Order: sequence, then C-alpha cells, then structure tokens
Amino acid sequence: MGIQVSEKDKSEKLEELLKEYCDTRDITLRNKLLNEYLYIAEIIAKKFVNRGVEYDDLFQIASLALLKALERYDINKGYKFSSFATPTIIGEIKNYFRDRSRIIRLPRKESEMIKKLEKARHQLTYSLGRSPKPEEIAEHLGISTEEVLELMESSYITNTISLDYYIDDGETDLSMLIGEEEKDYIRIEDRDLVEKAMEKLNDLERKVIYERFFNERSQRDIAEEIGVSQMYISRLERRVLQRLKRIFSEK
Repeated sequence: MGIQVSEKDKSEKLEELLKEYCDTRDITLRNKLLNEYLYIAEIIAKKFVNRGVEYDDLFQIASLALLKALERYDINKGYKFSSFATPTIIGEIKNYFRDRSRIIRLPRKESEMIKKLEKARHQLTYSLGRSPKPEEIAEHLGISTEEVLELMESSYITNTISLDYYIDDGETDLSMLIGEEEKDYIRIEDRDLVEKAMEKLNDLERKVIYERFFNERSQRDIAEEIGVSQMYISRLERRVLQRLKRIFSEK
C-alpha cells in the first residue's frame, strides 16, 4: 500500500535513540537527538518574542537549554523527553530575562542626578500646578535641556514595571494585556498523547488517520490508493475517531 513512515515508527526510533544515548552518552548521538528535538526550542522561543530580545538570541538560549535537558534526561524515569525539556527551556528563558533586567546599572553620579531630577519635577509640578517642561526642569537644576532629556531616558530604561501594575482604569493589570495562553506548550504535550494513541491502531488505521489529518487528503483519494470504497474509509475513520476520543477522555 506504500505506507509512509508512521508517527509511531518515528516515535519508536527516537525512543530507541534516547535509550541508547542514556546508556552511552555518545556525543554524536546527542547531536542527532538535539537536531530532532529542535522544534521544541523553536516553538518556545517564538512565544517570548516582542519583549526586547531578538528571536535569534531567544532561539540560541532555548537550544542550549534543550541541550542541558538532553544531558540530564533519564529515560528510565518513565516520562517523555518533550515533557521533561519544555519546563527546562521555559525556565532558562525566564532566567535570562530576569538576569538581563539586573545588568542595567547607572554610574553613581548619574543616579544622583536622576534623583535630583525627580525631586525637581515634583517641586515644579506643585508650584506650577502642572507637569513641568524639560526646559523648566533644566533651568531649575542649572543644567542643559539636553542633559535633562538624557537623564529622563536613562530613568525610563532602568525602571521596570511589575506585571501586577494596574493601568488607567485601576482594574486591568499589565499581565492581562501582555500575557497569553501558551498554546504551543500544550501542543507539545498533545503530540505525545497523539503518538501514544496512534500506537493502539493497526497499520491501516494509522495510514487512514495520518493521510486524512496530517496530509489532509480526501477519503476518496485514500480509498483509491488503498483499493477500497470511499464508504469503507468513511466507516473506518468514524470508528477510529470514536476509539481515539475514548482514549483521550481517559487521560
């Protein structure tokens, strides 16, 4: 029937490679596995873009974390490698953002000037009854307007905002605006579940499901390739989907 390499076969091959690597810790084998699982690093890195760090840098961090997870993985523990690697990668990226926020340090003199600027701003706001202009702050401090603007920019760079900070209406916190459900993390776990469920099907059933939902082929095309009626494929598909639904509901 010209059946392609199934997801089950691919999964079993990776499991065998993982087992061999856990036994031998062979570097060549490790690099091969790393290449097979790079899709996890790619998915997770993409979820952290638009936060001030380029995707390439995030992908590099995620890839190194994937390598770290691979070196620590023990197949005898009984859990899937993707389920083990995902939190490791997420943790490394979050650590990077946390450490990055700590590296911005201003010279003591500049920090003192920022404090004076803030004090002047408050004083002028009170006396003028409005927010002061940069040139007004400059005159008050006896420095140039350009220096005031530079100090303001430095102040903005070093100030961080809590995710619990409430904005405008006092009811919406910042995390509600920038946070989102990490659907691709769920996808990694779902992939493991699908692979396990597919293992319970015979070759023909896996063939039909794979062609229908992975290659998005019609029932008619599959029936013609296999040499059966479209009605047969339709009934088989319905029966298999019902079985898979039961398997998923038990998880």
